[in-house]
Amino acid sequence: MSSSDSESSSSSHSKEYKNFRQTSRGRLLYEMLRSCRTGDSKAWKVLIMDRVTVKVMSCSCKMADITDEGISLVEDLYRRREPMPSMDVIYFIQPSKENVVMFLSDMSGREPFYRKAFIYFSSPVPKDLLARIKGDTSVLPRISALREMNLEYFAMDSQGYITDHDSALEDFYGEGAETSRKVDICLSTIATRIATVFASLKEFPFVRYRSKEDNNTEPKFRDLVCKKLATAVWDTISTYKSTIPDFPKNETCELLILDRSIDQIAPIIHEWFYDAMCHDLLDMDGNKYTYEVPSKSGGDPEKKEVLLEDHDPVWLELRHAHIADASERLSDKMTTFMSKNKAAQLQQKDGEELSTRDLQKMVQSMPQYNEIKEKLSIHVEIAGQVNQIIRDEGLRDLGQLEQDLVFGDAGSKEVINFLRSNQDASYECKLRLMLIYAIVYPEKFDADKAAKLMQLAKLSQDEAKVVKTLLSLEGADNKKASRGTFSLKFDSQKSKHAARKDKTGEEEQWQLFRFFPVLEELIEQLTKGSLPKNEYNCMNQTAPAPVVPKANTGSVQSARAGKQSNPHSMRSRRTANWAKPRNSDDGYSSDSVLGGASNDFKMMGQRIFIFIVGGATRSELRVCHKLTTKLRREIVLGSTSVDDPSHYIAKLKNLSGIKQH
Repeated sequence: MSSSDSESSSSSHSKEYKNFRQTSRGRLLYEMLRSCRTGDSKAWKVLIMDRVTVKVMSCSCKMADITDEGISLVEDLYRRREPMPSMDVIYFIQPSKENVVMFLSDMSGREPFYRKAFIYFSSPVPKDLLARIKGDTSVLPRISALREMNLEYFAMDSQGYITDHDSALEDFYGEGAETSRKVDICLSTIATRIATVFASLKEFPFVRYRSKEDNNTEPKFRDLVCKKLATAVWDTISTYKSTIPDFPKNETCELLILDRSIDQIAPIIHEWFYDAMCHDLLDMDGNKYTYEVPSKSGGDPEKKEVLLEDHDPVWLELRHAHIADASERLSDKMTTFMSKNKAAQLQQKDGEELSTRDLQKMVQSMPQYNEIKEKLSIHVEIAGQVNQIIRDEGLRDLGQLEQDLVFGDAGSKEVINFLRSNQDASYECKLRLMLIYAIVYPEKFDADKAAKLMQLAKLSQDEAKVVKTLLSLEGADNKKASRGTFSLKFDSQKSKHAARKDKTGEEEQWQLFRFFPVLEELIEQLTKGSLPKNEYNCMNQTAPAPVVPKANTGSVQSARAGKQSNPHSMRSRRTANWAKPRNSDDGYSSDSVLGGASNDFKMMGQRIFIFIVGGATRSELRVCHKLTTKLRREIVLGSTSVDDPSHYIAKLKNLSGIKQH
């Protein structure tokens, strides 16, 4: 059985560059669905998917896209279905024994459910299942296509995907992981799904992984996770050379496999960018935000839902902007829109009689007016809610302390003062502060010292367990600890404890702009070929030569001018060029994730793929977008899940054995 040849996929050397999600979408719609509209099978079809593949499809395509490709009905493989013997069917399913049994049941016998079947598997099919299909003589003549799509990842961003293993942190780093059969299956599935990314994009990577082995001690299972995953990914991708037509024989890109211990601060710290703050502070269900609008009938407010996703151009433009910048730009957009849109101008003519020409202009612009005004109003509402929470919970002071701790400008004195003067701070805020403090100052979290600090913060023994669990993941408990006694003394040499150093060559545009995830430095080191070889091993026989990026005139070149001179203002000197909007004349961005990609990605260098076991953060995804522009190399971030702070803390509690309601 030969794998399908992706006509729509593109490598980094193609004439027309297609980004990660574009390629995924193109393969599903054109290579799979459209390819079935041939010969005597051009009529409407049924599409059948399982629990995994329906999510794969929905992450890249809308229902309207699927309908446009001749699909009249989408069905669940495991739900009761009515036979449609006059219609053809497309199966997009995982190659599992249960799925194959269901397929054969549908298509066998004298009265099959459908006329002809086009079957596409999301990952490589085991030989025994393939033999089972071919051995059913009643089904075989009814199969019009039988292919491996090799697409089993969930594209949740134009440059990001997950393998949908939300419990990976607990599974791989919990007790008994080394003897768990579940862990072996989980590791294999993650590796298969990562490999299908490279099958889809026709990319053959240099595979690097973070090595945590110590020659002096026997490694624990958790220290070998990255190595085991890299080996499994490498073994799968290596087979593609002989099974996928036109798959590269030589390396075309980079893959770096990490785990969550590489940066324990990023999932916990308060990030100050629009996307991260929305998911951190608002009560959201995934990407769905629910808000209230006044009832037209004068009754109780009506609830409305909005998806904060790539199809919303306002979200697309502002998601990686600092919250203060986003709020300012939203205000400017609304003002510009109201001043330039005809319908808005005419609506503001209170008390004036409108002419026939005025009414005609108003009617012509009203549909666009309503749509744009609604989108802008939603984001004004969201930004307002976020800013209100920042004020109510005093997050500016907390955020400043968090970043000062990370950069070595604060220590015990400042933490103690904050806890004493903010007794009413929320439980979660204090726990997050303690976690950051513990990472920067692990020696201050010995039993007695930790107990006194946790008591001052009014946190329980369960929260102390969470801190200990975090430190065990970090490996910080193995660091050389201070031998002094704990007496709430103030630190004298704080800079020695800095977990980050200020980046040179970038100006601090807004207050609380300093923090950056470790991933940013790792990607830049990978590009320069300066990753420490004793910490990052390469599976390939020949290590890649460093790729020197071309100078990007749009990047910020001025040096950092030190800390903010006005601590009370969120405004700073200027906005970073990489985050600046491209606006249309009506004050509303006309960019789209697909529409602008062909221009943004012309003449790109080799792709860089990152995979983080145990969950990625929104700040890390933002960094991938930022560095794609700076380095002129598309950077794709993969992970087992994407975690917001509360979600990550819940995982730490699970690892600590704390029961949650």
